[in-house]
Amino acid sequence: MARWCYRHRLVVLLLWVGALFGLGFAGSAAGTNYAETFSLPNTDSKRAYDLMEKAFPERAGDTDTVVWKVDSGSVRDESVRSRIEPALAEIGKMAGVGAVTDPYAAGGTAQISKDGRIAYAQVTFAEQANAVPKELVQDVVDTAQGAEQAGLDVELGGQAIQRVQEPPTGLAELVGIVAAAIVLYLAFGSFLAMLLPLAIAIFGVGTGMFSTQLLSHVTNVPELASLLATLIGLGVGIDYALFIVTRHRRGLMRGEKPEDAAVTALNTSGRAVLFAGGTVVIALAGMLVMNMRFLDGVVIGTAVTVVLSVLAAITLLPALLGLLGTRVLSRRQRRRLAAEGPQPDRTSGLAVRWSTNVERNPRKVAALAVVVMAVLALPLLSLRLGTTDQGNDDASSTTRQAYDLLAEGFGPGFNGPLQVVTEDPDTSGLVTSIRATEGVAQVLALPPGQGVTVIQVVPTTSPQSVETDELIDTLREQVIPDAGVSAHVGGVTAVSKDFSSVTADRLPYFVLAIIGLGFLLLMVAFRSIVVPLTAAVMNLIAAAASFGVLVAVFQYGWGLDLLGLGKEGPINSFLPVIMLSLLFGLSMDYQVFLVSRMHEEWVHTKDNARAVRVGLAETSRVINSAALIMVCVFLAFVLSGDTGAAMAGVGLAAAVALDAFVLRTALVPAVMHLLGNSNWWLPAGLDKRLPHLAVEPKEDADPAPPAASSGTTAVHGFVRDGQGEPIDGAVILLLSKGGRQLDRVSSLADGSYIVSAPAPGTYLLSATAPSYAPRARHVIVTDEPLVHDVELADGEVDAVT
Repeated sequence: MARWCYRHRLVVLLLWVGALFGLGFAGSAAGTNYAETFSLPNTDSKRAYDLMEKAFPERAGDTDTVVWKVDSGSVRDESVRSRIEPALAEIGKMAGVGAVTDPYAAGGTAQISKDGRIAYAQVTFAEQANAVPKELVQDVVDTAQGAEQAGLDVELGGQAIQRVQEPPTGLAELVGIVAAAIVLYLAFGSFLAMLLPLAIAIFGVGTGMFSTQLLSHVTNVPELASLLATLIGLGVGIDYALFIVTRHRRGLMRGEKPEDAAVTALNTSGRAVLFAGGTVVIALAGMLVMNMRFLDGVVIGTAVTVVLSVLAAITLLPALLGLLGTRVLSRRQRRRLAAEGPQPDRTSGLAVRWSTNVERNPRKVAALAVVVMAVLALPLLSLRLGTTDQGNDDASSTTRQAYDLLAEGFGPGFNGPLQVVTEDPDTSGLVTSIRATEGVAQVLALPPGQGVTVIQVVPTTSPQSVETDELIDTLREQVIPDAGVSAHVGGVTAVSKDFSSVTADRLPYFVLAIIGLGFLLLMVAFRSIVVPLTAAVMNLIAAAASFGVLVAVFQYGWGLDLLGLGKEGPINSFLPVIMLSLLFGLSMDYQVFLVSRMHEEWVHTKDNARAVRVGLAETSRVINSAALIMVCVFLAFVLSGDTGAAMAGVGLAAAVALDAFVLRTALVPAVMHLLGNSNWWLPAGLDKRLPHLAVEPKEDADPAPPAASSGTTAVHGFVRDGQGEPIDGAVILLLSKGGRQLDRVSSLADGSYIVSAPAPGTYLLSATAPSYAPRARHVIVTDEPLVHDVELADGEVDAVT
């Protein structure tokens, strides 16, 4: 497939461009139909919602609030009324506004605070918040705030109002792409190579976003799903293309033709990308275990975007590589290739030095990494799930100021009233009991409809406080049963509490499911029990530390002002599920790319220390570059204007950074050094029963061996250093393709050596010596003795392909 895409690059490019613009046109024409479905089946708040929907089906539009306050006097003063009433009348005449409740009208006394300084009006639109045109909402805001004067402050709150104060659409994505472009240019040193991962991400995210828009018309998809899909799509799209382009560039530098290098890159790194993308989708699908309708839409949006990003990486990317040819290399690399010929694979510098340091001090490195992760995980002990509201918005926003004014004038619980819903004809006893309950500020029984009565209960505490949660429990478990009626407690605050409770109850099963599935996949891929077990423990450590960071920032408020993220509050109830799904999926990616290289070296040499050292040295740079790109993309979503997306961005940025820079770069290799050969242990009986899954096959097919010969033959030569001086006592190993040792010798004083091969064929020749980095090469042995000199250099690690 890679070769076909490379050769038919214009066709593939036109198909992707057509798909992007076709889906974009269809999505724009159809619009969006996002549904915020937070209710849960078999919960008390869901039963209350069902009764209210039955009794008051006409209450379909979004209701927002206009709040005003005077510095002195009363809102009833003629100077205030003469400015507010005409503004409210003008708003009521706007097309798309269903009704406006005026506190100056008959029966509006309850909408004026006891001290007379604060009042509010409710504006009911004809549509839900997501369907209300932003132009209409902006007109409402401008008209209401046009009534302001010295000593009269007017603010607005509500879901529709919140939409018009969000940053411009695409700002977060643009910032993330620019940051990723800088990292890619530094990594590649080539402008054209930098563009390739960005193009793949744009096509993957674009087609995914438009597909999600269309799917919102046939199933319940929350608006947050689009934000999260974009966030994840940008991250994985850029990272997956980065892995493939890096392998392709290595092939070009080894002298391969552009087409062969692209095919090899797709057959190796491309297969790993397929495996990694599959694990992300499987981890996302694990959210379905939670049985929450809200998360179903999130799974659909994010999974579709990840699948399309992977598809773009394995089809569109080889086509683009075909268009660029050798220009995917920097000018300096092309000049060097032309002047010096093919370059051997070498990893040098900081990566090698760090890998060697981990090998020499595994206990110290592991202990330091564990301490860092444990300290960061400490705030997790005080995690409190809930739902953020406009009280968590930035202090300068009109929604936050309206929220604060309502709390000041009518009590902190006014922003999150509870709704006790009952079909019992006599509610007087229930109303009396609720009014006498501690923590209740106000009780109002609304006129019944369709035999259903709604009792509005205003708590004395804010919607996010622990006392409000306790009040809900008291109403459900004591007050309502004692009153002898059948009633249910609903409202946004009650739904939030139920969502948090259900999440906490089901989360262990969800974690067990995705950890178990990841364990099985890694066990099959790497033929080991210890490697997947280590990965599972590391994933749990990463999750604990990243949630600790999340609690410290959003619940404790550390750094919120610096980030411009408003006021501290509980962690969104849905975030643990979403974050764990994505974290486990992305962690699996890095584990696969790291351990697959170690496993390849282990198969060749059966030397665990070398396998871990070489694997870390050769993959740490690309893993860290990929992680840095994801961190930039995720942090950019702090600018999205959506608190949920900002939480997810900060949490995932912390998770990826800790996973890549601490766990995969330090703790995992240190632990693998300490465990030794037991890393690769798998019971023989289990090995026979498990299917064989090649995550990343050999980069080059082994040449066909010459005709078999009955006699043995030899490989001989000299071992020298970079200055041509002989190395005495170097250990030379001749290994079969399966990693079995066939011969072992030590070089003589003049650096000479000779090893015996049992028959012509392809073997691995490995040379090691104290104070020198090891070197290994595939050699093709024929009937004649093969002369093969080895040069050992300090500070380098060879790649074995």
